[in-house]
Amino acid sequence: MTEPHAPNPLKLIGQANRGFARIVDGRLREFGFAVGQLPVLVSLKIRKALSQAELARIAQVEQASMAQLLSRMERDGLVERVDDPADKRSRLISLTPLATKRMPKAKALMDAHTQEALAGFSQAEIEQLAAMLLRLNENIERMGGA
Repeated sequence: MTEPHAPNPLKLIGQANRGFARIVDGRLREFGFAVGQLPVLVSLKIRKALSQAELARIAQVEQASMAQLLSRMERDGLVERVDDPADKRSRLISLTPLATKRMPKAKALMDAHTQEALAGFSQAEIEQLAAMLLRLNENIERMGGA
């Protein structure tokens, strides 16, 4: 008799991520946002203004994909391009007042869904899971030479 194999943790992480993103994306659309925009929104909230290249690096996407995303976000009134004070030839991306106004409600929604997804986990388990995922991400970054 063969021993049953443990499920592949990376497959389970992918399933959890896709499922959570699907659920949250529908709700975020009520605020004019999408899950794919979250790295841009959060980065700009923290850093105020960033280049397209910096945003692509943070979101771990190609420049062309980031350009398309930013064009849609600009069209929807979420981001604007501003002159870079350090280099007048270049432009930086920043949040619009509309995006800034909508973000607290979107964050509250994300926080509530995160709590619901982690229901039944103790604080120690949540901390352990986060620590293991951080280590996993570091390993993956090393694999990619990032």
